[in-house]
Formats: sequence, C-alpha cells, structure tokens
Amino acid sequence: MNRVLFFFIGLILVFISKTNAQDISLFQQFNGRYDYLAIGNTLNQAENNLSQAFCETLPSSDATLTLPTNTTVIAAYLFWSGSGSGDTEVNLNTLPITAEDTFTVEFDAGFNGLLTYFASYAEITNQIITEGNGNYTFEGLDISDVLANTPGYCNNRTNYAGWSIYIIYEDDTLPLNQVNLFLGLEIINSTEQEKTIILENVNVLDNNNAKIGFLAWEGDNALNFGESLSINGNILSNPPLNLPNNAFNGSNSFTNATNFYNADLDVYNIENNIQIGDTQVEISLTTGGLDINGVFRADLIIINNIITVLNSQLPDATIIVNTAEKACANREVTIEFTVLNTNSTATLPANTPIAFYVDGILIEQSQTTNDIPIDGQETYQITIEIPENIPDDFTLQLVVDDDGTGTGIITETTENNNDTFETIQLIPLPQTISLAPILNCNEGFNTATYDLTDALLQIDQTQYLNIDFFETLEAILTNTQITNSTNYQSNLTPQTVFITAETDLCFDIFQFELLTENCPPHIPQGFSPNNDSFNDFFNIQGLYSVFENHELLIYNRYGTLIFEGDANTKWYGQINEGLTNQNKIVPVGTYFYVLNLKDSNYNVQTGWVYVNY
Repeated sequence: MNRVLFFFIGLILVFISKTNAQDISLFQQFNGRYDYLAIGNTLNQAENNLSQAFCETLPSSDATLTLPTNTTVIAAYLFWSGSGSGDTEVNLNTLPITAEDTFTVEFDAGFNGLLTYFASYAEITNQIITEGNGNYTFEGLDISDVLANTPGYCNNRTNYAGWSIYIIYEDDTLPLNQVNLFLGLEIINSTEQEKTIILENVNVLDNNNAKIGFLAWEGDNALNFGESLSINGNILSNPPLNLPNNAFNGSNSFTNATNFYNADLDVYNIENNIQIGDTQVEISLTTGGLDINGVFRADLIIINNIITVLNSQLPDATIIVNTAEKACANREVTIEFTVLNTNSTATLPANTPIAFYVDGILIEQSQTTNDIPIDGQETYQITIEIPENIPDDFTLQLVVDDDGTGTGIITETTENNNDTFETIQLIPLPQTISLAPILNCNEGFNTATYDLTDALLQIDQTQYLNIDFFETLEAILTNTQITNSTNYQSNLTPQTVFITAETDLCFDIFQFELLTENCPPHIPQGFSPNNDSFNDFFNIQGLYSVFENHELLIYNRYGTLIFEGDANTKWYGQINEGLTNQNKIVPVGTYFYVLNLKDSNYNVQTGWVYVNY
C-alpha cells in the first residue's frame, strides 16, 4: 500500500499539571486518486523560548500555495490556533471565515495561573477552488486582550498564534488512495509524559513511500527534553530538519524552513514502520527529561488533528432505505433499499451478503446481484414477513456485508458504516364499528337473500375510496371478498358480515348481522290435484321449510277431520284420517283448514280452500 499518513499535532507547552481535552476521532474520509498538501505560517515574531522580549503577535502573515499541475481540489480546511479560549472569526485573503468548531485545553501553570489554549477549523474548499494557486494572507486572529489581561501567557513564554491550510487534491497519475481526517485535542505533559493514539480504519495493502506529517503549535527548537514521536514503536526522524529527539522545533518540511516559530509542519517517510495487513496505526508521543543542571523539564504536546492517506484499493459498502411500504392489517413490509460503493477505491463484488434484523433478531437475508463499481450503486426490493411475536413498533436494521452472524466477508476501507436503521410502525387491524342488522324473511331452512349494500346507508361513503364485503376477519387478511354483495344468500342466522372502507392510509372496518325471520306464510285459496304437475297440492308458500314444526288440519263442510299434515306430509287432496276412504281423493268442493304454525309470534290460522280438478 502506498500509504501517506499525515499527523497534525498541536501545542507544545511547558510546566503543565492540569488539562482538558477532546478525544481524536474520525472526521472525514476521502477515497480516490488523492494526495495532500499543507501551507501555513506563524504569527509569532520569534521563538518564545529564546526571546521573552515580545508578547504581541503579528496581525497577519502569508504563505504561498502551489498545487501540482493537472490536479483538482477535493477539500480544503483552514486551521488556526493560539493563546486563549479562542477567536472564531478570522480572514483569509480578506474573506471572513467563521470557525465550524473550536477545541480548547487548559493547564495550571502554577503562579502563572490557569491558562487556556485553543484550536479552530473551518472548511474553505470553495475559496481554494476559486482562488487557486498563489499567495494567501491570514489575518484577524486577535488575542491581544487575552495576552494583555492574562500575563501568565507571556511569563510562561507560551504566547503564540498561527495558521495552516490543508488541501486534499485529486491527481489522475496517483494510485487509488484513502484519506482519513481525524479531529480532536489530546495532550501529554509533565505528569502524563506519554500519549498513545490508535487510528482505526487502516487497511495497509502497500507500504511503499508511506509517510507521516504533523502540525505542532508552540514548538520550541531549544526545548527537547525526552521528546519523541513514533509510529508502531519506531522513532521518527528527518535529519537535518527534524532530529529523533526534537520533533517540535519550529520547522516546515514542506518548504524546508526552520522559522515556523512555535509551530511545526513536517513530513516523515514511514514505509518501514507499517506492514501490509495492518488494520490500525499506533502513534506515540513522549516528553520530559533532565536538563544539563539535572532539573526535570517537560513540554505540553496537544494533538489537534490527524490525517491518513492510504494506497487502499478496497470497496466500501454502505446501505440506505429508500422506502418501507406497509399494508393495513398486514405484517409484511416491502423495502426498497440501495447498496452504495461511493466511498471506495475498488469494486464491491456481487453476492455481497445483506442481513435484515428486527430489534436485533435476524429475520431475512439477501445479497447484491452485480458488481458495484467505484461510486456506483444498485437498488433492490424485498418483502419481509414480520413474526407475530414482534411488536407493531420496531426498529429495522439493514446491514450490508453481513452473513447473518454479524460477520462480513469483504475487507473494506471503512468497516463501521455498513448498516442503517429504519423505525417501522405496522398498521394493525382496525377496531370494528357495529352497524344495525339487516332483517329478511326466511326462505326455508333459515336461508334468506340480502342486498348487503343496504348496510351502506348507515355509512358516510364520501369519506372512503373503496368498499368491500367479507364473511370473516380472516377473509379480510387474505382479501377473500364477497362477490355477490347485492344478491347474497345466507343460511345462518345470525350471520356477521364485515365491511372494509378504504382510506388513504388504511381502512375502517364495520360489521353488521344478517337476521332471518319467519314471515307469515302465503295461503292459496285453491289447488287442483289432477297430477298435471301444476298446482297439484295445497302449496302454502313459506311454510314447509320455514315453519318446520307446523301442523295442518283439513275439514270437510260437515266438520269432519279428513287430513292431518306436517312439514313432511303435504295435502294432495287425499284423505288420511278416518276409518274409511283412506287415500281417496276428495271431491270438488270447499274445505276448511286449521294451520298451527307452532311459532310464538303467530296465532293459529283458519280459512277455506277450494279443491277443483
């Protein structure tokens, strides 16, 4: 791996016993044919540790930017630092710049009091792209009130100010590199004389020409007691500009200058300090030692930011959820998602696994279909069934490069950006709303025919998009509709029918009962039992299959009972009572009936019927 590791280190201070700091963490990552360049200057008039004749800092200073030809600026950041808690408004080539963040550190300088130092940054990519190569003037960093009102800075000879610009650029002739920018503020001092920082997200594939650079504020060439900078246990040096025991010496190895007072901007070759296969880099700083008089002395070193640039030809799989569609009263979720390979230096191979978790439980797996090129992406769709034991509200986690056990199979530029989360709320089956029942006459054996749409008269149909009828709640879930809603035959009483009334998001559910009643039978006034298959029996409509327990008695004009019938015995004009004339057909004439429906809702009915042939 052609690995370039730029290490920005802030503040070397003296006689420290108390500090406050922010841990360094990954801020930005860039992948492509990229490299890095830094410029900057001090606002100090001279080196503090050699001269205590000045306390004021300069109002401005300049530096010249000369980018290689045929390059494109990808990102640029302005860093500035000084004594005090911070000045967040500065100017670069007269353009106002406001700090995006400011880090501070404090230490107790004994009789000089509690002193604070700051480091700020702002992205200035557009300005660098617009203005390009040339002279840059930094001004507006005003710490005069701080120095005037807190004499401990100058007494302690830690009064300083300075600035630097870091430019990440693209060059088509470069190998595919990875640039990691880390920001924070960490220190070592006389009580904590060693600091180790572990940089993650490192994948060393080729260590040729690897290098490390740093920016240090308030570094003094004359103070080098126990001072060292090492990587993976190897002391770094760049003689004659930087000696192994004096890393923070006011030098700028980008310009080979030694008058970057109280600041350092240096680069070291470290190709022998990292190994192919490394996944992290260990950076260590030390301070503290005895001077020629046997007095212990130590510097304060504040790590402000770190950059790594790697020849790292690796993919970087990320995943986003585009949509998560849910159906009403359905535990299926249809997910449209996109797998991206934008922050990468190599193709993401096909069949990269994807895992789907609900509240941490694996419920589905998938994989990519095709190779996804650098800066490419592919969109997929999957429908997953949410188990019944999962609540309606849950968190869905999608993880690309996960074989379902939390393990990836692809080595990536960044291993901790493979997942995304989506909060899902299923739409449960709505509560049912009861409507008044529909009542129809029993057509026989508790069967009746209904127009189910009659129930809609009880609903404001203008509120709904579509209305359907179902026999059960389960039928709603399977969308098994009643198709003959205007001529629906029911053979149960009561029978519950359900209505779904569709809304924009779901549907309302209504229910009503179909009730069957025994309506009065229709009794004809005559019939002709002549076996012509027409009107051959005393056909009392709505009787035989409705009032199944009825009793029918027939009398002649003399009051003699000649026939007794029920649901199984219809009167075809024959005699079935008495000792004589059994099964004979009665003559033409008028006969009288007594009909007992044996229904508490009806009285015994009597009347006459005419028999004719």
